[in-house]
Amino acid sequence: MSPHTAGRRRVHRFVAAGVPLAVLAALAVSGTASAHSDQPEVTRTATLGEIPLGAFNNALLPGTVDDDHGVDLGGIGSDIYPAGGKGEFWTVTDRGPNGQIKVDGKKRRTFAVPGFDPAIVKIRVCGDTVKVLDAIPLTTSSGKPVTGLPNQQGRDEAPYSYDAQTALAYNPNGLDTEGIVRAEDGGFWLVDEYAPSLIHVSARGKVLTRYVPKGLNLTGTDYPVVEALPSVLLHRKINRGFEGLALLPDGDLVMALQSPLSLPDGDAGGASRTTRLLRFSPKKRAVTAEYAYRFDPVDVVDPGEEDTSELKISSVVAVGGDRLLVEERTDKAARLQLVRLTRSANILGGRYDDDTTSPSLEQLDDPAASGVPVLDKRLVVDLGKVEGVPGKIEGIARVDHNTLAVINDNDFGMTDGSGAFDAQGRLVDSGIETMVVYVRLPKGI
Repeated sequence: MSPHTAGRRRVHRFVAAGVPLAVLAALAVSGTASAHSDQPEVTRTATLGEIPLGAFNNALLPGTVDDDHGVDLGGIGSDIYPAGGKGEFWTVTDRGPNGQIKVDGKKRRTFAVPGFDPAIVKIRVCGDTVKVLDAIPLTTSSGKPVTGLPNQQGRDEAPYSYDAQTALAYNPNGLDTEGIVRAEDGGFWLVDEYAPSLIHVSARGKVLTRYVPKGLNLTGTDYPVVEALPSVLLHRKINRGFEGLALLPDGDLVMALQSPLSLPDGDAGGASRTTRLLRFSPKKRAVTAEYAYRFDPVDVVDPGEEDTSELKISSVVAVGGDRLLVEERTDKAARLQLVRLTRSANILGGRYDDDTTSPSLEQLDDPAASGVPVLDKRLVVDLGKVEGVPGKIEGIARVDHNTLAVINDNDFGMTDGSGAFDAQGRLVDSGIETMVVYVRLPKGI
């Protein structure tokens, strides 16, 4: 069966589940620019309508969600990748609707719909509407949902119910998926924030291999796990593992660590402006290079923001040869930098992959002055200065030489705190919609 045939069957199942095709194409807000200028500008805005999350998930994996607490499909903005057809893209959800609620002065990580299964979602931008064309659930070797639940007690946050009152079980199969690219074999490559990990999945969403850091000792999974990534990645900040993923023309993959490692501790990581990119060869099934990437000061990326720990890389996009667009962002602003991956900048296997090195890479005030070959970069566009671009941009794709498609993560309409749900346990929606926005760059890339 071809993926396209499977896709048509999935759409029919949505209708059977009570989610008519018209709802999938529902319009919430819109906007287009009518004329080009010599400045970057938004030329199209399209919005995803309301699709009940329970109906969406149960159409893919029947009986997995018994109560969606009034949450709609969202979170598909974790990344976006061209799907070939005009206006068509592959997107991926993250681990599902989650938040934080304080109980006895301590924050608990809540999972409003623990039965939700991360999915690859194919969309089409039609005017000012985002249509869902297909959805592929991520499953284990035996066909069970991977879920978005944390993997390991003591390493990941403990999961709780929507109201933070009931502890949930950890799941070693769980994935907090972020970046996505289409693989040569018709399947997909994804990255995950938990381990962090790189995941190869089939065209039907079955996890074929999950590549994790050496020494992670993740057991009990229902799919193959290979310890192939540098062990220094075990020091990733919680919820700040891999978020960006790019496919280079030669077939190699580039993974971006969302935030600096917590080396030697969380305080050092939170104050650092140096994170890492890794190059992975699918043919060799191994990391072949590692690069130091230096953020701009936080108040340059987001004027008025003072907390350096708010800096993140959420997307990397291959733009030819060994060149990448790298998105530096906070939740309110984003800037795209152009970098070139050079052999001379490779730090793989050096002293900064040893977690006993002092000072660590993350502690260096000026890595370049200390002899570290930090990647050179050039600003392409400050999206924070482009009117009409929403906040929390997590996915970027190239439409043509002059146009980018960007997508935001609306967090499924979730907010933190005890007020996220009403007295009946229904979501008090944030009102933030999932949007795909086209940005024209007059000078191209």
